[in-house]
Amino acid sequence: MQSEAQAAARPKGRVLPFILLVLFFDAMGAGLILPVLPGLIGELSDLPNAMAAAIAGYLLFTFAGVQFLSAPILGALSDRFGRRPVLLLAMLGFSIDYFVMALAPSLVWLFAARALSGLFGATFPAANAAIVDISSPETRARNFGLTGAAVGLGFVFGPALGGVVGEYGLRLPFLVAGVLTGLTTLYGALAFPETLSPDNRRGFSLARANPIGGLMSVARFPVVALILAAVFGLQLASQSYASIWAFYTIEVAGWTPLYVGLSAGFYGLMMAIVQGGLTGPIVKIFGEPRTATVSILIAIVSYVGLAFAASGRDIYVMVLIGALAGCGFPAMQAMMTSRTPEDSQGELQGAIASLFSLSAIIGPLVMTQLFSRFSDDEGAYFPGAAFVAAAFLVALSFLALRSGLSRDARDRERI
Repeated sequence: MQSEAQAAARPKGRVLPFILLVLFFDAMGAGLILPVLPGLIGELSDLPNAMAAAIAGYLLFTFAGVQFLSAPILGALSDRFGRRPVLLLAMLGFSIDYFVMALAPSLVWLFAARALSGLFGATFPAANAAIVDISSPETRARNFGLTGAAVGLGFVFGPALGGVVGEYGLRLPFLVAGVLTGLTTLYGALAFPETLSPDNRRGFSLARANPIGGLMSVARFPVVALILAAVFGLQLASQSYASIWAFYTIEVAGWTPLYVGLSAGFYGLMMAIVQGGLTGPIVKIFGEPRTATVSILIAIVSYVGLAFAASGRDIYVMVLIGALAGCGFPAMQAMMTSRTPEDSQGELQGAIASLFSLSAIIGPLVMTQLFSRFSDDEGAYFPGAAFVAAAFLVALSFLALRSGLSRDARDRERI
């Protein structure tokens, strides 16, 4: 007969696969639109590449703005009612939203669809809180590395699906994604157990379940706040990928949607390999602080290289180097969770998601405007300008991380 421990462990064994699927489809939804976005905007507005990039920035701004507001609410609700109902309802809504995007007849509809994507795609805090629920301190970095791998694979299949299926119709990828997400929701309803014990639940507070309240709450832990600032800089820089990649590669290398999707998929695959296969061993050997520090330095090299890339080959080399920086975020995430109380993990993940969304509000507007300004027929021509800005932001992240690590060391000496 099975022991009680084995019986209790069996449902928990179903948690990680479902969480990975949730994050996979979140990333796939973001990557799916990447290769078809220039053509879709062109179809609905008849604008040239440089001007279409500016419209794309506003679409990403809409998506991120809604996600910024809803992510901390979902995180706080998951602390109150559990991870299961929040994630299942969000995934169901996400599936419906894909079908809305597939049928969008105008830019107004496309903006509305991206707003819905922001609402239902704000699953990051609840999903990562569930990871914390089932992880020991020794396995957190590894499990967060697996979530990073899931996101990376989402960026493999999302752009690839958008590029390949988009060759047969710009709307077809959204129909396929809607069906796949719906099937995942059904799987979760049947197999995903609740991970938050009643003892660790707390009341819902709207004052804390908002972006500012969640961030202020995390500010109670200065080391966590400094590491979170470093994460914010990295995410803000990464918006250069998400917002201008298709337009940039069209401008520099003359790629079609198929090649845009394959290049983004290659980046996602490399990130999945690094975060899913290398993060655990690297953190075990070098520790979380050193892993995060070196990863940030590698990211700076990658962004500078992309800024001055002159061909498709140069772009692939820099993408490969950039993927090697993928260990940084899981390492920093593990550092933050280990310094946050158990009953505030959902709140922490909500704060992280809020900063991710805030970076996705600011980043696309800045990056697309930089690209548009330096890629039109007027003034200096430098389509890689956004990547120079990204390198500068990562340098600021390095300073924030070092400050956090120094303070942490001083705090430990006092104990």
